[in-house]
Amino acid sequence: MPTLLEALEEKYGMEPDEKEEHVEEEVLVSIFVPKLPPRQSTPQLLILNDCNIDRAGEPEDLKKKCRIVKELDLAQNKLNNWNEVFVILSHMPRVEFVNLSLNHLTGPIQKPPVTKMDHLRNLVLNNTKLEWCSVEKLLRLLPALEELHLSLNEYTHVLIDTVNPTERSNSANSERGSTEGSSEGTATDASSNNNTHDGSATSQTKEQQQQKEVEEETPYASCSCSTSSAEPQQQQTDAEEPPPLQTDPHGGVRKLHLTGNYISEWGEICRIGRVFPQLEALVLADCPLRSLKPTDPQGNESEEESHKYFQNLKLLNLSNAKIDSWEDIDRLAEFPSLCNVRLQYWPLWARTDSTTEHERRQLLIARLPNISILNGGDTIGAVEREDAERSFIRHYLDKPDAERPRRYYELIGVHGQLDPLVNIDLRPERKVKVRFTFEDKAIERTVDVNRTVSDLKSRLERLFDVPAARMRLYYVDQDFRDLQGLEEMKYPHKVLYSYNIRSGDEIIIERKVKS
Repeated sequence: MPTLLEALEEKYGMEPDEKEEHVEEEVLVSIFVPKLPPRQSTPQLLILNDCNIDRAGEPEDLKKKCRIVKELDLAQNKLNNWNEVFVILSHMPRVEFVNLSLNHLTGPIQKPPVTKMDHLRNLVLNNTKLEWCSVEKLLRLLPALEELHLSLNEYTHVLIDTVNPTERSNSANSERGSTEGSSEGTATDASSNNNTHDGSATSQTKEQQQQKEVEEETPYASCSCSTSSAEPQQQQTDAEEPPPLQTDPHGGVRKLHLTGNYISEWGEICRIGRVFPQLEALVLADCPLRSLKPTDPQGNESEEESHKYFQNLKLLNLSNAKIDSWEDIDRLAEFPSLCNVRLQYWPLWARTDSTTEHERRQLLIARLPNISILNGGDTIGAVEREDAERSFIRHYLDKPDAERPRRYYELIGVHGQLDPLVNIDLRPERKVKVRFTFEDKAIERTVDVNRTVSDLKSRLERLFDVPAARMRLYYVDQDFRDLQGLEEMKYPHKVLYSYNIRSGDEIIIERKVKS
């Protein structure tokens, strides 16, 4: 398999440095000739995806040819060793964007040749099966990172957090212990158990502190956390969840993509909020989230607010989630900075009583007062919002109080109590009752006015035993019978509604006389 350097020379036609020097010697008018021919210059945007690259290549040559690269695309290659990745990046001091998607990078991160990469702002690691402990180590190396892509990595849990998992577990156990036991003997046993538990917790805390000190001394040691790229969610249980790795918050990351992972609990997403406190865009499309209500480790609903750790979040993509509750829509309204959401393909929309997508959009706009962009559409204007809020009020006018959300009463305070709209249908009648007369025979029948004269004749043929080809029809308006008389319906392809036929009108049938 080729090295990155070999793939670079093959794609861009680069030749050894000796020939480059020889070319420079032959140039007579240097003012018109570039230092390197165009095919011998490495571009700032270097795309080498699907080239079977598995290693860096000669360091010195790589350093000379890649020093100006700012964007690097190495997707779908054979890289599986982070040391090779770091060797490549160490020779690209200006690199700001790196795409390593579809490289099998599950292995641990050893100490890299550079301590930090201060220019790298955008890192794409989709479908690499990267473990969370490796993500944590990368965050230490990338202080300037602003956008991180971790889609399609089969994550079932988020295994990094700023909170010590042991302390959180001890706190939860203490709260449960304080509510247990009603008799004095039981209370005494509980107290004894709590003392023992506190002692063990202290011991565990000391051990974790020692472990943290060791990690700080050797921050790039082999990855020791459990595999986070697990089997699909249906094959996992809560008991198999390994404890999250405690890390420091990263204040630089503004955008995070987790599309297509198997995360189903909002409590896992809260860890993301703690690790990235300045997060502005979070993409969770195709993640089977069941609710936006956080849960505790036992699966019970927590009192924690859904938006607590997302004070700066402006964009949230929840398309194809498994959410089936309007209460979760109301929780979205509590995110203080959220203004752009995608909420498509939810089970909730399959059972909603709204009959059209327009009505569903109005219900969402009315419930989300701070949202300015919904499902990627145009910016919601003042007129559209007011119409949606008024429609929302009328939607719940006939509902019992128990079914009316809090937002209904808020909008009543803004727009007042509205009357139901009168349903006025201005469309012409589609079916009318007409009197058909032939000689001394008269019959009333219902006629579809969207049919043609020719079609009407073919139907009357069976009623009056007159061939359609020898039939003449005369329309008689009931209101203008004496003023305008009969109007012959002579055009076979003319539609009946063009005659303004109404119920009560008459059509006279005559047989053509043979000439």
